[in-house]
Amino acid sequence: MGIQEEALTDRVCEIYHKISGLETLKPCRDVDTLFTQLVLTCIPPSPIDVTKLPKRVQEIRSKLIRLCGQAEGLLESHFSTLLGTSFENPLDHLDVFPYFSNYLKLGHLEFTILAQHTAAAQAPPARVAFVGSGPLPLTSIVLATNHLTATAFHNYDIDPSANSMASRLVSTDPDLSKRLFFHTTDIKDVTGELKNYEVVFLAALVGMDKEEKVEVIAHLAKHMAPGAILMLRSAHGARAFLYPVVEPCDLMGFEVLSVFHPSDEVINSVVVARKFSSMAPVQSFDHHHQGVISNGSAHPAAGPLLLPCKCCEQKIQAFSPLNKIDELAIEKHF
Repeated sequence: MGIQEEALTDRVCEIYHKISGLETLKPCRDVDTLFTQLVLTCIPPSPIDVTKLPKRVQEIRSKLIRLCGQAEGLLESHFSTLLGTSFENPLDHLDVFPYFSNYLKLGHLEFTILAQHTAAAQAPPARVAFVGSGPLPLTSIVLATNHLTATAFHNYDIDPSANSMASRLVSTDPDLSKRLFFHTTDIKDVTGELKNYEVVFLAALVGMDKEEKVEVIAHLAKHMAPGAILMLRSAHGARAFLYPVVEPCDLMGFEVLSVFHPSDEVINSVVVARKFSSMAPVQSFDHHHQGVISNGSAHPAAGPLLLPCKCCEQKIQAFSPLNKIDELAIEKHF
């Protein structure tokens, strides 16, 4: 490990020990300060490979990801409750959430990537699933409002209180209340229903370690419709201290079409894969459109779209928050 990587690791471990000593992870000045420091430490590009870190640091990383997930959930719960109890029409006031603009950016980015591999721009999917939607399902709301305006979104979360808060947010909207549905269940208990979705989004914090993540992906591979698209989030470099990493070889049963590496405040990588189908040819990424969005202009702060190699031994430079970004930029969550 080089001097810079060692200094980075030391700094992350120092922040972890402070976070783990907090009395609460609910939004407050101390929580906000420490997570902001963590994000600012991990956002800059870094060649660090978290899989090669000492065992002690690996264990800290695993615990830190879970702490980030807890803090993110508490932040989203706080603002979902605030919106749901303070406004007659909560969806008119989503900008109260301090990182709403990041969700707008993420929604545009993910729709653009989806459209590059499907006919979504001309023929939007009829039904989409979002796994791990949480109490503040902004990704589904933004996509349904701005990009997939006739699509039904089925949101899955294992937490009944999260779904209760989320459904309350959209209940007063005459359009979204008819197109956003909330299911309280473990996605691994959902089987036949998964074949009804043309696109499945998997939140970054569904499966917070490698084993859990691979288990969820394997379940989706077994039950999704042949040819359906899976969109999930990963992390690269130092950002892997914040979110789990998904390697192409973790996506058994899928053809990885592209991995998008943001270089702005959006922290998660966006991985796009298609379930293998004997009926339809697998679509590969067109290298002539690397880094270009559907209107033909370059995305201002995006890294390249890369077609992964087939060999699991070789790693893609993958990478994007503590999300669920839903995973957006981590700053958005804290």
